[in-house]
Amino acid sequence: MESYSTVKVIGEGSFGRAVLVQTKNSKEKWVMKEIRLPQAQRREAALLASMKHPNIVAFKDSFEDNGHLYIVMEYCSGGDLLQRIRQQKGTLFSENVILRWFAQMCLGAQHIHDKRVLHRDLKSKNIFLTTHGTVKLGDFGSACILKSCSGEGYAHSYVGTPYYVSPEIWDSQPYNNKSDVWSLGCVLYELCTLRHPFQANSWKSLILRVCRGAYTPIPSHFPYELHYLIKHMFKTNPRDRPSIHTILNSHRASRLLCKHLHVEVPHTCLYAQKCLFVPFMYVCPSDARL
Repeated sequence: MESYSTVKVIGEGSFGRAVLVQTKNSKEKWVMKEIRLPQAQRREAALLASMKHPNIVAFKDSFEDNGHLYIVMEYCSGGDLLQRIRQQKGTLFSENVILRWFAQMCLGAQHIHDKRVLHRDLKSKNIFLTTHGTVKLGDFGSACILKSCSGEGYAHSYVGTPYYVSPEIWDSQPYNNKSDVWSLGCVLYELCTLRHPFQANSWKSLILRVCRGAYTPIPSHFPYELHYLIKHMFKTNPRDRPSIHTILNSHRASRLLCKHLHVEVPHTCLYAQKCLFVPFMYVCPSDARL
């Protein structure tokens, strides 16, 4: 604690609070998450430490003091996507902005899925922006590690935020990384419409709508590929839902995404070029084709 000085509190919740701090020697700004239940949340520090990717909030340090666990991580001064959505005040984002942000979300999600990690609480409030507009996945407090990379690896406990929870979780079924795909579909829909895809006047009605996959289509001016992608991300049977790998590499959806990665995010140029110039890539038979 002696190395940091507090700037301001930027968030509070049941876990504790998030504080903007700066190092006393360099004046660099970081976010320090103060957690009241260190035993239950130690895994977040361990997971963050292992996640080194341009589209994931960077880990700096973790330590315990006076019975609290502190996790120090990158400060994303652009705020979270929920704030950005509210700032629009009804004016839709451009297609370019949506695709650029979503492509980076997918790269971050693919990285954690490759490590057999489920985020389990992907939502606009947990996706952050830097000053330069780079998207970062954050808040791994609900994450878990699957025992297997194959379809045999599943999680069982209920975790998530209701508007973003997949049908298999509401049905109390085992779930895997396809549940994160559903949640990202909800975020993508939110960026296209500025509202949640599944809304209702009661939790029971909300759950029924989610389990039926009943949503109002996004505005017609968006390209067919985007409509098609959302439709498949909202497949109620997770076996029919694409993996992140499929979304980034399928010949129908990836051209939209990779074009924006290639232009807007220099550190992913090689990956984007691979997508653009290799039209057919192997996809696991269990994945839905886009």
